[in-house]
Amino acid sequence: LLKSIADPPLGLWVYGSNIGLLSAPQLAMVGSRNPTRSGAETAEHFAHYLSNRGLTITSGLATGIDAASHRGGLAGAGGTIAVLGGGVDCVFPENNRGLAEKIAENGLLVSEYPPATKPRSFHFPQRNRIIAGLSIGSFIVEAAQRSGSLITARLASENGQPEGC
Repeated sequence: LLKSIADPPLGLWVYGSNIGLLSAPQLAMVGSRNPTRSGAETAEHFAHYLSNRGLTITSGLATGIDAASHRGGLAGAGGTIAVLGGGVDCVFPENNRGLAEKIAENGLLVSEYPPATKPRSFHFPQRNRIIAGLSIGSFIVEAAQRSGSLITARLASENGQPEGC
């Protein structure tokens, strides 16, 4: 799927225990960095449910909905992939380092940026195109009108993928 997007990456750096997840059917789950408690719980429950039904949950390791989605994916059979806005050794935000370590143990960290590349604000829209490009659809939870989450949804739609809200 990633080869079919308008601007596919030249390559990917990966870190983790389960490279096979890259070829598994994936669902992008993204949303607010400041969700309500109900929104975060909803994301985690849906991610767990969908992971147990064979989907790999793919998100961006951001605080909020992304982190909740990764936790749900880790709890399910389908696993999770975190696409980073820097090198696979440069976890951002720092408070998600423990989650990133769990993902590396049971899933996969992915980046188009080489190791030691620090996250930059302009990397995150690029990261979003990879999240959308890897996925068969997108599930958006509590996204603001002007957000990276809606960028991901727009990119998924442009790739002909269904959206869920």
